[in-house]
Amino acid sequence: MDLSSLIHLGLMGLLVASLPLAIVWMSSDAHKYRKLVWVMVFLTFDLIVFGGFTRLTDSGLGCPDWPGCYGEANPFLAHEQIAAAEAAMPTGPVTVAKAWIEMIHRYLAMGIGALILALLFTSVKQWRRTHDAVFQPAMPIALLASVLVQGAFGAWTVTLKLQPVIVTIHLLLGMTLLAMLVWMGCREDALLKRPAPLQGPGMIARLRSLRWLSLLAAIVLTVQIALGGWVSTNYATMACDTFPLCQGAIVPELDFEHGFHLWRELGKTMEGHYLPFSALVAIHWVHRAFALAVVLVLGLAAWRAWRLPALGKTARLLVLVMVAQLFTGIATVYFSFPLAIAVMHNAGAALLVILVTMLNYRVKFQLDAACAVPAPGLAASASTH
Repeated sequence: MDLSSLIHLGLMGLLVASLPLAIVWMSSDAHKYRKLVWVMVFLTFDLIVFGGFTRLTDSGLGCPDWPGCYGEANPFLAHEQIAAAEAAMPTGPVTVAKAWIEMIHRYLAMGIGALILALLFTSVKQWRRTHDAVFQPAMPIALLASVLVQGAFGAWTVTLKLQPVIVTIHLLLGMTLLAMLVWMGCREDALLKRPAPLQGPGMIARLRSLRWLSLLAAIVLTVQIALGGWVSTNYATMACDTFPLCQGAIVPELDFEHGFHLWRELGKTMEGHYLPFSALVAIHWVHRAFALAVVLVLGLAAWRAWRLPALGKTARLLVLVMVAQLFTGIATVYFSFPLAIAVMHNAGAALLVILVTMLNYRVKFQLDAACAVPAPGLAASASTH
């Protein structure tokens, strides 16, 4: 890809970033730095959902090189090459529509990268001037590192021809970036608004227990998203085409050895043979079975947080999204993989990441605040001296 095309591509990323930057700059919000973080949460959520749409429409190789499209900055300039590839293989991975889907996904990713650079620049500038904890630059630096690694896996997704483990890690890194931004947004909210700490008998013990349960919920959700990504990247969504049974049995024939061997080509075993159908069944069945653990752990965490004033709203939203996620997962199978419902299922996973991250931050904040408040007896003793 020549220099002029790279510059053109960079300008497209800046163009995507310019609209959210303008919205933040022109807003009446006095805390524009905080607003920028939450705008980036919204855009990263959109990027993940559109990335799911890209994967589900089989558009990941719509432009079979990286970062451009046949060495050009957009599919218009590569129309001749795209038309030739489509004529040679009309049902193949390269079409005009798929090329645009893939490049729009890349433009969004570049826009978010530009926004992270803007966030880091603002953070360093304000931190050096004020040393206000709101502008502490450690998290923006971590975000920049995360998006660079994510970009590398995006490139390998294309150059390694949708190798399942690379695509799955690419999904997990996108979810990690979303979680980091949500954590940062919650931190900015807490630093600016300082919510009142929860108090009451046994509150510290309750919050400590909920803290460990929230961490477990995050771990279980991460495993389930990895399993869901493994289902999607191996095209195993319809390996079990009924619910609740799979291939007419509670436990059908399962080939774990081939299904969960990580380093292999798409649709192939590690020896280069075609992947057995029982391997696809194993991939789907494990994702479906592990959903029970997700429901139990996330449901218990939400139930424990439900009646705590500072956590109740997050807990209720978590239950609502979890129920919707179960319905979209079942509907994807029941209606034979309709695109809209499959995209909604992907969006539900991202929403669960947002809510579980919020729950973890708010429990941690409340626990730290509760531990910082002196016990009533100690406070009374201190007041007599």
